[in-house]
Amino acid sequence: MKTVALLIGLLVIIGIAIGAYRAFAGPAQFTVKEGQPAPDFTLKDQYGKSVTLSSLRGQWVVLYFYPKDDTPGCTKEACSFRDNLVALQQLHAAVLGVSVDSVDSHKAFADKFKLSFPILADDTHAVCRLYGTLTSYMGVTVAARSTVLIDPKGVIRKLFPDVRPTDHALQIHQALKTLQTT
Repeated sequence: MKTVALLIGLLVIIGIAIGAYRAFAGPAQFTVKEGQPAPDFTLKDQYGKSVTLSSLRGQWVVLYFYPKDDTPGCTKEACSFRDNLVALQQLHAAVLGVSVDSVDSHKAFADKFKLSFPILADDTHAVCRLYGTLTSYMGVTVAARSTVLIDPKGVIRKLFPDVRPTDHALQIHQALKTLQTT
């Protein structure tokens, strides 16, 4: 009986924490706008290789920001992008994940969940600041869960300031199809 009560209490605390995160950290406060050129940057991926945004010109870029490696929501979102990567690539889109975690953290995360797209380490917070996705939760600086869609010319076409991790890759797929037909 004590175990059941303890488990229920723990679930309540987790629910409150998730609600508090969404209420406190909230959506991204983008400093970029649709229709403007995407600010260029270079960050290291999970293998320590430098990735420069402008080097991806000629294809669509799904630039998604997420709070923390290997947490439930971030894992769901990353695995959703992994599972839908071929469909996104068929729409000529590259996927880049960004968080403030380290290259080593990203490597472990990518290896554990077989993520085959670049996960970029913004450990100085410069890119999150540049895009307006830097936020804080319980005194910890993280990236707000958000996405920027960038067209092949390097122009921001759509901003997603607050996303649900479970179906976001499908939402992005649909947005890309819509943008590519208009």
